Amino acid sequence: MKIVAIGRGMIGGGLASLWRAAGHEVEELGREGGDASDADAVLVAVPGAKISDALSKVTGLEGKIAIDATNIMPARHGNFPSYAEEVKFFTHAPVAKSFNMNFGALYGEVRKQRVRPSNWYVADEGAVDVTEHLIRDAGYDPVRVGDLSRARDFENAVWLLMGIQPVGGVFYRFAVPGEL
Repeated sequence: MKIVAIGRGMIGGGLASLWRAAGHEVEELGREGGDASDADAVLVAVPGAKISDALSKVTGLEGKIAIDATNIMPARHGNFPSYAEEVKFFTHAPVAKSFNMNFGALYGEVRKQRVRPSNWYVADEGAVDVTEHLIRDAGYDPVRVGDLSRARDFENAVWLLMGIQPVGGVFYRFAVPGEL
């Protein structure tokens, strides 16, 4: 799959590295923007307050499935119902909200775990297959917790995990009995 990661930081760069290791072709775009015309999927991994600024510098977003990994920390901005809806404003295509509840500092450890950590996400139906594929290729098991109408709730819940930082972050796992 061809992926354009918008954002080269801990999340964007970290996921780009995991996806390359899984065999994907990933182009990373920074503050200068670039072209996403050839992408099969787009990752948005910029500070939440910078979404519109970052995406306005990227051409070829129209019709691209996007995964929004942005967070509301330290505070929400803008007038969109959710950051995922702000991303959708630029792509006019299915969007998922994912990877915003995983600790980027732990990406190098994800494949070393005894069982795959979970990765919660919400998504438009048209983004589910691509999102689950990329979650698995990053080393996580996908757990869909709703459609994109739940994105704001999902974004607001990030404090549940981000408050757990005595050891620099955690993995989390949801499993049916007997799976662990």
